[in-house]
Amino acid sequence: MTQNLRLGVNIDHVATIRNARGGLHPDPLRAAQLAAQAGADGITAHLREDRRHIGDEDIERLIHEIDLPLNLEMAATQEMLAIALRHRPHAACLVPERREERTTEGGLDVAAQESVLQPTVAALRDAGIRVSLFIAPERAQIEAAKRLEAPVVELHTGACCEAWLVSPGGAQWQMELDRLRAAAALAEELGLECHAGHGLTFDTVQPVAAIREVRELNIGHFLIGEAIFSGLDSAVQRMRAMMNEARAARTA
Repeated sequence: MTQNLRLGVNIDHVATIRNARGGLHPDPLRAAQLAAQAGADGITAHLREDRRHIGDEDIERLIHEIDLPLNLEMAATQEMLAIALRHRPHAACLVPERREERTTEGGLDVAAQESVLQPTVAALRDAGIRVSLFIAPERAQIEAAKRLEAPVVELHTGACCEAWLVSPGGAQWQMELDRLRAAAALAEELGLECHAGHGLTFDTVQPVAAIREVRELNIGHFLIGEAIFSGLDSAVQRMRAMMNEARAARTA
């Protein structure tokens, strides 16, 4: 029997729309509740240093007012560590962060920052928070994550999805997909739980969902954008169905 593939829905950009005008609408908590009803297994939210979308009050409400586990995306800073230790989310995913970027543009360079990341990873782990590291699908990064004793890696799927936009099904897409497959296999070999996300759409999700070792996909911007046209519940339900279909086809 195939392993269950979880769907984490990132609701950051509901807050982006709210913050564009101020006030309380649309409410990220309501989006999280709708995602839960539509089949999401978890909620992801990135609390950035500049609070450009999700705010501190959003994190507190998501922790206390939804039944799904919260995956808190965060930079490895003292401020964010203190917030995570205060709220104790189910999981914390360490990501790179730069003020000038529009979105998280690449994976965390764990191999070059082991000594810097080690205290943050240890503190989160000791607090009972599941730690994941958002990394490029590269051997050096996965091996560094193992040395840090982070139980989870999340593979950055951005390069794969960008290759699809340039040439759907083309050679670059196949190469990037093969990189993801090899990285997921290595993660499992080293005893790490493997997640994946960034840039996934209805067009690109199924080949990634079919990778046996991947246990969770985190998808946000596309689902929030699609919700404008079809509603969030419909977008999440369709993504959930496509993930299930890809997983079932792999074992047929």
